Amino acid sequence: MKNVFIDGSAGTTGLRIAERLAARQDIQLLRVPEEYRKDPAARKDLMNRADIVFLCLPDDAAREAAGLIENEKTAVIDTSTAHRTADNWVYGFPEIGGLRDKIRAAKRIANPGCHASGFIALIAPLVEAGLIASDEKLTCTSLTGYSGGGKKMIAEYEEEGRSPLLDAPRQYGLSQNHKHLPEMQKVCGLSKAPIFCPIVAPYYAGMEVTVPLFADAVKGGKEAIEAAYAEYYRSGLVRFVKDASENGFLSAGAYAGRDDMEITVSGNAERILLVARFDNLGKGASGAAIQNMNLLLGADEAAGLVV
Repeated sequence: MKNVFIDGSAGTTGLRIAERLAARQDIQLLRVPEEYRKDPAARKDLMNRADIVFLCLPDDAAREAAGLIENEKTAVIDTSTAHRTADNWVYGFPEIGGLRDKIRAAKRIANPGCHASGFIALIAPLVEAGLIASDEKLTCTSLTGYSGGGKKMIAEYEEEGRSPLLDAPRQYGLSQNHKHLPEMQKVCGLSKAPIFCPIVAPYYAGMEVTVPLFADAVKGGKEAIEAAYAEYYRSGLVRFVKDASENGFLSAGAYAGRDDMEITVSGNAERILLVARFDNLGKGASGAAIQNMNLLLGADEAAGLVV
């Protein structure tokens, strides 16, 4: 049995991880006793006794927490943005070429961002296969449920008498400096970051990431993309579905509560839509973190997950 500690277990990501691990017979969750809840030494002790530590903290707190771990046998999975482009951390997206084996051997794993996960799943295989150029100018629109904003945003959306502005989708990241852009660019091997339009909507969970392409930007067009996805995603928690249309619609909530991801291709001979659908708290956060933990443990990647 492996000892696991969740630092930041009261947040949405930490709560979902704890919920998924509760039924596991191969995991012992370490918890700070209530009387030592505010004792930094007790927290540090558990982190260094653990085989695996999940960091579910803001960026600066995650950096500080990572520095407290002195046990060289302790593996860390950081769900914050803090280490996603750091050279000495492995990016935790097993389905992307070459990362699965690196994750298995890693002691420092940076969990992907939610929006970034959908974009990378759609674009990285195409750049890797040479179907689109690494200097292609891309755009991305991502629709997410409000749980992705954490407890503060959840409370805001679920508050009685909330602002009527919250009754409609709201675009954000207007400065084009969203924190997920560096990892989106680096992991996909792009020479420039995409124009990125994230939108939060008044539903709890579920994410839909869309990347539009003109067909002449793709070697072989729509059929080549479909063939590349079918070959690329033969294992793991990302799967290609040739026709995912729901009577001409694609709901952003289709994968709410799940830990896997669906990607699909729509459009025609001139214009193509690449779409990834998943749960922003699942494959976009907690589910991905547990998948990475399973790889560290040598367990089935989907163990304890909803797929």
